Amino acid sequence: MKDRRQELPKLDQVRERISRYAGAGPRYTSYPTAPVWSDAVDGGALGRALARPSADPISVYVHIPYCEKLCTYCACNRVISRDHSVVEPFLDRLELEARRLSSLLGTERPRVQMALGGGTPTYLSPPELDRLGRLLNDSFPARAESEASVEVDPRVTTREQLAVLAGHGFNRISLGVQDLSPRVQQAIRRVQSVEETERVATWARELGYRSVHFDLIYGLPFQTLDSFAETLEQVTQLRPDRIALYSYAHVTWVSKQQRGFERHDLPSPEQKLELFLLAIRRLLDAGYAYLGLDHFVLPHDALARAARDGSLRRNFMGYTTERAVDLIALGPSGITELADVYAQSHRGPDEWGAALEAGGLPTLRGWLLSEDDVRRKWLIQELMCAGSISSDRYRSHFGESLEQRAPELGERLRAFEADELLERSDDLSAGGPDEIEYAVTPLGRLFLRNIAMSFDAYLEEPKPDAAPRFSSTV
Repeated sequence: MKDRRQELPKLDQVRERISRYAGAGPRYTSYPTAPVWSDAVDGGALGRALARPSADPISVYVHIPYCEKLCTYCACNRVISRDHSVVEPFLDRLELEARRLSSLLGTERPRVQMALGGGTPTYLSPPELDRLGRLLNDSFPARAESEASVEVDPRVTTREQLAVLAGHGFNRISLGVQDLSPRVQQAIRRVQSVEETERVATWARELGYRSVHFDLIYGLPFQTLDSFAETLEQVTQLRPDRIALYSYAHVTWVSKQQRGFERHDLPSPEQKLELFLLAIRRLLDAGYAYLGLDHFVLPHDALARAARDGSLRRNFMGYTTERAVDLIALGPSGITELADVYAQSHRGPDEWGAALEAGGLPTLRGWLLSEDDVRRKWLIQELMCAGSISSDRYRSHFGESLEQRAPELGERLRAFEADELLERSDDLSAGGPDEIEYAVTPLGRLFLRNIAMSFDAYLEEPKPDAAPRFSSTV
């Protein structure tokens, strides 16, 4: 079947389908999704899962929750504080967690990836970052040529901080940009000049970081096609290796400060998709490849190579390059993802720290994946990463027939075929007429979350008085 992932859908097709697909739905950074998890998975259950014998490599994520200022669009777990004295006790507790996790994992599991996220990791001073780097390298020794990335806010990041991180092996950097329009920046309370962004990107390259990433958001208050086109022009001139283009999530039940965005300030679903289409067109024209749901990369980037060789994966950090690697999370709200276990830590630094000081792991909730969960997770990952589902690949992976496991599959996906979001092929060269492949069309890429929802066994019709669970898919 023809690979159409770099084609652009037509605007009139998009407009015709918005009304049918503009509901709420998961982003599928996990399956099953976090709202169905329970406290039946506690620190003891996670500890037993981590202690299972294995020599497989691991990925490590560290959540630094602190920020100096509140960006009003943000729904991340963060603590706003100008008092930096909170860092030392935080690092003391992080050391407890790292040593405890390391002892459970044993010494045979090399680290192939590491990421610092937040919050704002560069809230930490150079000496504090040095302490953190030594702790992580001692607790989770890295394999040669491992990847280590850090998210930074260019407004509060210094060259010295980047140099300290580079000295501990950090070689990828993600800059929060979001939008470069002054009006949009004022609305979201994140005023950041092009010069600030360029300066930090230049420092990173001079210090040997091999990949520079920018994060952008579409659907923010006061964004217009003209203003976002200017942002895209400025961004592509800076030539980041990777651009994550996220859909703004208006989730006021999670982030009350978003209530300041009056509805007439936010783009409509149709306008929001027009912004996305504009970005796809401009980024493709600038030489970027479009991967998965929301990532654009230059052809030399590791994500582009992962997409070509089939190792692209999606998890809580977005798209990543290591398939089937256990993700070990540290810090408040961190989510550990093993092959058959999810475990999320307490969100608040105080609750997280108290659980550690009590001698256990700070797990708040989680999920033990059933055999059915594992298969549905694989199907959703295939949609999100490969842009297709193949019965031949499914049989190779699980040793069983997809048609026997899910005889209702064709009926479930028929509506997406009718709406030209999926294309079906029944005659693959890899098998025969009994082999089936469903490929996401360029139009379907815009509604990928909706397609993935058809594989979700836990979604329920929302009750009129129930609290919202998910952001809009469009």
